[in-house]
Amino acid sequence: MPVHSGLSSTFDFSPHLRDGDVVTWLQGTGEPLGLSNRLVAQRHALPPLELFVGLMSSSTLKPEHADRFRFRLLNGAGSSRTLAAANVHNIVPAYVSAVPGLIRSRAIAIDVLLLRVRPHPRPGYFTAGVMADFLPAMVRAARCVIAEIDERLPITAQDALVAADDIDVLTECDADEVLMPDPEPTDVDMRVATHVAALIPDGATIQLGVGGLPVAVCRALMHHRDLGVHSGVISDIVVDLVEKGVVTNARKGIDAGRIVTGGLFGSRRLMNFADGNDQIEIRCSEYTHSQQVLARLPNLYAINSGVEVDLTGNVNSEIAAGRYLGAIGGLPDFVRGAIASSGGRSIIALPSTTPDGRHSRIVATLAERPISVPRGDIDLVVTEHGVADLRGRSFSERAERVRAIAHPDFRDQLQLK
Repeated sequence: MPVHSGLSSTFDFSPHLRDGDVVTWLQGTGEPLGLSNRLVAQRHALPPLELFVGLMSSSTLKPEHADRFRFRLLNGAGSSRTLAAANVHNIVPAYVSAVPGLIRSRAIAIDVLLLRVRPHPRPGYFTAGVMADFLPAMVRAARCVIAEIDERLPITAQDALVAADDIDVLTECDADEVLMPDPEPTDVDMRVATHVAALIPDGATIQLGVGGLPVAVCRALMHHRDLGVHSGVISDIVVDLVEKGVVTNARKGIDAGRIVTGGLFGSRRLMNFADGNDQIEIRCSEYTHSQQVLARLPNLYAINSGVEVDLTGNVNSEIAAGRYLGAIGGLPDFVRGAIASSGGRSIIALPSTTPDGRHSRIVATLAERPISVPRGDIDLVVTEHGVADLRGRSFSERAERVRAIAHPDFRDQLQLK
């Protein structure tokens, strides 16, 4: 059984860390703020460490912490952008589906895992509540698991469960929790979303991310019926879809009647909705992003975005204005999974320009920028100016269709090279 060690704000990391250890915690809302902030505060009394983290929305890590930490990141979005701007980060480009296997093989090494947990009604178990994407692999790989008990976590099960025997040290959480309320969509987001919603039939299973555009898409789906949800993460807007009777999960083929997700990226509203709710399954990324699982979902519509799309359909979801601000993430997993689904479609949706209108997000070529999803995998591209269906199209046909959904101010500049 784990050793109980008081409040997280008084916890001493020194006995548990070794020189060169890799320390990690769960993404987004899964971050244990009491422990992570305490680790930062103690860094000058600790041996040099590497921190391996995914998407973050807290202000825990700052560029000046590179005086004692090395940073290895899966994602340059969210608050990780400050590390990217200061060039103190090392990005690991990896598909979400591949990360657990990389952890198990120690291609991505993990020595110490910091968690938020809550006692679970199942004897001998705690729940991580809000995240399970890489959790099982992390628990198995870590030499030491340190957890803070947080009764605000929702009671969830499946891959969010952690056996008490796998936790080495327990503390009491005395810090804020990370919450991620939905942003308000822009007018352009709503125009893009109208085109996206028109593509999705009743009874489809949808996958989407978080942010203004996914919120807009969900709002545009409010008159649909019998939708299902299978996604890497879900946000507050999914609660609206359930309460309006739009999401019933009745026609998913597998996991009928249940929302399947790897994590809860939302506000207190989403956490309360998920608490003890057997309509929600929290699963690891080897399930949520599995090609075999996704192919079994009929009419899977994967709705994702990117930084740029070129005239032949290549997508960059990683670099903007010369800085690493995104990720490969689960985009290729869901693009290919939706194509493998019977009746499924993959949608790349994005505004046609940057928010200031000065730059086109439809470009002639990605040139030296990364190709996060190659053109051979691309199905539908959507902007506020319409839909480009690229299935089976030649280079010239693709260029014509993609140019037609670019902003009119930039269309004449877009030529296939």
